[in-house]
Amino acid sequence: MSRIGKLPIAIPSGVTITVDDAEVTVTGSKGTLKQFTMPGVTVAIKDNELTVTRENDEPKNRAKHGLMRALIMNMVTGVTVGFSKKLEINGVGYRVAAQGTDLKLNLGFSHDVIFKVPSNVSTKIEGTSITVTGISKQQVGQVAAEIRALKKPEPYKGKGIKYEGERIIRKSGKSGKDK
Repeated sequence: MSRIGKLPIAIPSGVTITVDDAEVTVTGSKGTLKQFTMPGVTVAIKDNELTVTRENDEPKNRAKHGLMRALIMNMVTGVTVGFSKKLEINGVGYRVAAQGTDLKLNLGFSHDVIFKVPSNVSTKIEGTSITVTGISKQQVGQVAAEIRALKKPEPYKGKGIKYEGERIIRKSGKSGKDK
């Protein structure tokens, strides 16, 4: 039995979950999220708890069992608390500024990079750090990864965009031949 999948999900007050044949809808104070149900996995609500069960012990169904439970738990967390990722910009002359809802990044290129932020994700700029927030864990992570991909941190001076707390393994520069 899946260790993650067999755990029930307690439904907090202020959150409503509806289970249809094709999808699970979670509504809370921050918004609404939907997720399709996977074949071979059954979602049921009983006594203010949501349980996920699987039809049989085939490897594909065992994998879907834990995944479906984790996705629903992330949806419940997202509509109650929300998710955020923080990015740091390191480098001389590297800057970020808000341009309406978009981000204008100066990353050492000959031109400024304009990043279009999706409508259901918000960004906050504090100095040289960017905080990406939203209710969908997947979408927040995807937007943060796309911003980081604009200028990944390089291993010699550490210049670029990195996640907060990310450790960049540094390389030593040139080592000339000693005579």
